Formats: sequence, structure tokens, C-alpha cells
Amino acid sequence: MHIAILTFDGFNELDSLIALGVLNRIRKPGWRVTLCCPTPEVTSMNGVTVRAQSLLEEARSAQAVVVGSGVRTREVAGSAELMERLALDPGRQLIAAQCSGTLILAKLGLLGSVPACTDLTTKPWVQAAGVEVLNQPFFASGNVATAGGCFASPYLAAWIIARAEGREAAEAALHYVAPVGEKEAYVANAFRYIAPYLPE
Repeated sequence: MHIAILTFDGFNELDSLIALGVLNRIRKPGWRVTLCCPTPEVTSMNGVTVRAQSLLEEARSAQAVVVGSGVRTREVAGSAELMERLALDPGRQLIAAQCSGTLILAKLGLLGSVPACTDLTTKPWVQAAGVEVLNQPFFASGNVATAGGCFASPYLAAWIIARAEGREAAEAALHYVAPVGEKEAYVANAFRYIAPYLPE
């Protein structure tokens, strides 16, 4: 299973890299998580440069896609060239967006009349795109999930793991990264938000 984390120039490290870390708690053949970028290298909002592990076109064939956020997301959403490279399909892919990544899903027409989560800065832009914004950290409908707030990225990662490998695997991944002394409480709180959106 390939999970592509869309990561553009100006990306927020907390979104892309935390998701990468949590998703890589799954250790099995064929499980592959990549920073998926439009160019061979991208530089974060705080000046951290990373090398792409896959390019945008590979997101089309990925089984899951995480759309990270950043300070240049409105530029990305306004770039016809970049948006044309993103051919995402919730009919065959799990698609998750973090904070301003929700704006990209809105611009791609993947949200429709479904409400979504985003960060407070991006909220008016997502609303202007015709999407209702919820005051909660996580929401999913079918194969599309959104989260708001940098530290909500583990929720997206856990949702993808739960959908692909089951709830037990997702709980184990969160338990590993949770702070010592509050691991059980952290996992329970996360699943308070995630569990309502998992299939029976």
C-alpha cells in the first residue's frame, strides 16, 4: 500500500512529518509512505529542505493520499498546472487533508456538500469555496477525511491505518507516539473523534 503525503514548498513540518512518522509505525511488506512533492526538493515554512520520495503524478496510483498544509497552499490551489497534476479519486483512494490542505480538496471538487475541518486561518478561504467548516478536529465522509490544527495530523494517520489495517493497528501506532504517562488516555481521546467515522 502506497500512502502519498502531498508536500509543497512552504509546507508545515508538523503536518507532513508527524503523519509520516505515525503512518510508518506499520511494518509490513508493501506498506510504503512517501513525501510526495511537485519537485525533487521542497522547503518548509521554517526553512527545512527535504527531498521528495515520490512525485505528484504517483499520487494518482496511491491507495491513500494525505494533503498536507503550508503557508503557500493558496498559491498551490490557484496553480492550474499543479492542480492538473492531482487526479485524486475517492472512489478508489483514501484521501485525507490537514488544515489548509482542505482548501485543495475543495478546489478539486472532492468535498461537494460535505462539511470539513480546517485550521482557523484557512477557515474563511474554505468557506469562500462553498464548504461548511466544522468546529472540531476531525471529520470523515466515506473515503475522504479532513482535520484541523497541526496536532490533529495523528488523527488522519490513525484513520488511514484503521481503514487499511484495522483499529487495533491504529491504536498501537498512536500508543507508540503518545506521551509517556498518558498513552491510554491519548489513544482513547483520539478514537473519541475517529471512531464515529470508521465503517462498522
